[in-house]
Amino acid sequence: MSKALTPKSIRPPFAKYSHGVEVPAGKRLVLCSGQLGIGPDDTIPEEVGAQAELCFANIAAILSEAGMALKDVVRINAYVTDRAYMKPYMEVRDRLVADPPPASTLMIVSGFTRPEFKVEIEVIAAG
Repeated sequence: MSKALTPKSIRPPFAKYSHGVEVPAGKRLVLCSGQLGIGPDDTIPEEVGAQAELCFANIAAILSEAGMALKDVVRINAYVTDRAYMKPYMEVRDRLVADPPPASTLMIVSGFTRPEFKVEIEVIAAG
């Protein structure tokens, strides 16, 4: 079981994430490339929450190939193209991540390879 690291000597996290996560010895790691909100049929939803759902569905499929699931995620790096997209992304993330929550970074970026993409998510899982 991974251990959340949230020292009392620093400010608590702003949202549902841990400042750090300790992975016990002997665990396998899976590193997922950034996933975009695009379906297998190349559809891209307009709404950022729907794109985030697809990102996490893609990540879940990748983790499944390694015998893991979203509950095994210990690190998330997420990128959105507008401050207004932070809340919809975080609502999806908070619903899908396990406890203790993973370490996480959320950045606002100027864009992705195609302008219709609004969110990209990459993770590290340990299981």
